[in-house]
Amino acid sequence: MSETLEYLTPEQVAQFRTNGYLKIPGFLEPAEVETLLTRTQELLEEFNVESHPLTKFTTGDDNHIGDDYFLTSGDKIRYFLEEDAVDKDGKLNRDKTRAVNKIGHGLHEHDPSFRKITLENEKMRAVVRDLKFHHDPVALQSMVICKQPQIGGEVPEHNDSTFLYTNPPTALGFWMPLERCTPQNGALSFLPGSHLSAPITKRFVRLPGGGTGFEQLVAPEEAPKSPEGTYVLEECMPGDLVLIHGSVLHKSERNTSAHTRYAYTFHMVESAPYAEYDGKNWLQPTPGTPFPHILDVPNAAVVPVGA
Repeated sequence: MSETLEYLTPEQVAQFRTNGYLKIPGFLEPAEVETLLTRTQELLEEFNVESHPLTKFTTGDDNHIGDDYFLTSGDKIRYFLEEDAVDKDGKLNRDKTRAVNKIGHGLHEHDPSFRKITLENEKMRAVVRDLKFHHDPVALQSMVICKQPQIGGEVPEHNDSTFLYTNPPTALGFWMPLERCTPQNGALSFLPGSHLSAPITKRFVRLPGGGTGFEQLVAPEEAPKSPEGTYVLEECMPGDLVLIHGSVLHKSERNTSAHTRYAYTFHMVESAPYAEYDGKNWLQPTPGTPFPHILDVPNAAVVPVGA
């Protein structure tokens, strides 16, 4: 790349394109981290258990939730519970602040603290311009992931474009830990380079009869084998930024520690006419809350990954 970069180094851009992810240490200032951490704790205290349907958030091919509380959360701030925080009678078995798996999915629109980091952040726009991954990206699916002590669930191997599908695939994750992430409390692990050899073979969709499920894009017998390699665990400090290519395989283990692992994350996808985001996706914009654009002026050109 011969152009001048605003925030990233040429080595960082090359690393992202090679590995499919990039950790940027100290992206957020300590004061910004403290603001988001404090706001997260306030949101947990504001959680009204009495009016909540006790919707749990689960992962895995056969487990994704698909009720109205989930499907209409794209432009709201809603709470989703850890599987092990609800007993057999459907009651919380611990304090509400230690029961929430995640808060989402419209924090970037409706909470000023998270909006400032996501949509009013010149450093964020500079990263987008430097990557040249999108022409004109829009933001969607923002959430705080809590990963609660002892019960913060394992997230199995997956890629993000399966769940935020565009044609062609364009999802890009921005993941910012608000607390230290360690092997004990569920730090992320990545399979470097898997974005180059793991095509999107299915997508998470709204089903015609209600709820959600997976639609195969490639017949199972024709799907390529999962890439081989060694996962790399990325310990992170509060305020780091991890960029996650929509096709890279990643996962996290159960939180077995006595500490939370709060992280703020959101995604970008390419907007029309460069990519199609259709009505099959579980998360849909509304007339009053369209997906917000990140850049004031679109990138004139993008550099395809692998080029």
